[in-house]
Amino acid sequence: MDRIKRLSTEILSQYKDSFGVDFTENKKRLNEITIVRSKSLKNEIAGYITKILLREQKFQAHKQKIIDDEKEFLERNKVDEKTSPKITQEPASEPASEPASEPASEPEKTLAEEILNDAEKSE
Repeated sequence: MDRIKRLSTEILSQYKDSFGVDFTENKKRLNEITIVRSKSLKNEIAGYITKILLREQKFQAHKQKIIDDEKEFLERNKVDEKTSPKITQEPASEPASEPASEPASEPEKTLAEEILNDAEKSE
């Protein structure tokens, strides 16, 4: 890991709440927290911190969009199930000759349900 990444992650691990996604604000906070004499080094550290926080923000937004889309999909399916007529099957004329059916397995969890479960477990 190079020097910029190492310094940025060390500073972020201690002062994450102080930084945001604005580069100029991050430079000001960096001046308050540390003593960096080199202007270019300070800019690179502030830029990398901004990059990390923007990436994290985009990830959270993407994760939330997936969850919202999945909830919407599940709600639409519930509405479709209520509005569609149910088909009843008549019993077969020869039930003894038919092999016994296997019990239905649980439906697979969707990505959004797994993310929600993971988030609940971590809290």
